[in-house]
Amino acid sequence: MARIPYADLSHPEAQPLVERIVAERGSVLHLYQMLLHSPAVAGGWLNYLTSIRQLSTLPGDLRELVIMRVAVLNGAPYEADQHAPIALKEGVTQAQLDALDGWQDSTLFDARERAVLAYTDAMTRQVQVPDAVFQAARQAMGSDKLLVELTATVAAYNMVSRFLEALQVHTHDHR
Repeated sequence: MARIPYADLSHPEAQPLVERIVAERGSVLHLYQMLLHSPAVAGGWLNYLTSIRQLSTLPGDLRELVIMRVAVLNGAPYEADQHAPIALKEGVTQAQLDALDGWQDSTLFDARERAVLAYTDAMTRQVQVPDAVFQAARQAMGSDKLLVELTATVAAYNMVSRFLEALQVHTHDHR
């Protein structure tokens, strides 16, 4: 159960954003139900995460591997619950999802995926990225644009998982 109640979605200040979220995403997930305590924060969050998920040119399979790995590292089950179906739709296999906890010892990930996962691990665990890990990610991405989008994705989903876990937002919560 979440540490504080979910926001009142019928509040006049929240209504325009609720309508936008429903139009863009189909429903107001628990994450946004919590964020809507502050419509200004929820609006900025929505803009940022929409850019990461829908406007970025980072391939969807790599984006979802990053998100799922961040969820594993940060112990964020809600994030994993929301993104596992998306990852599968983007071409990540169930076997890869199952192997994410020990990806370093798995043969299921190619060189590009391994570079991305190592970069994700370094950013999430140590914050500072060792030069060798950075150079491998840079080479795997092939452009500064994709490297920036990869970096922003790792950073964004660390933000998401930290928000979710601090407030204990979980899939099984009832509104």
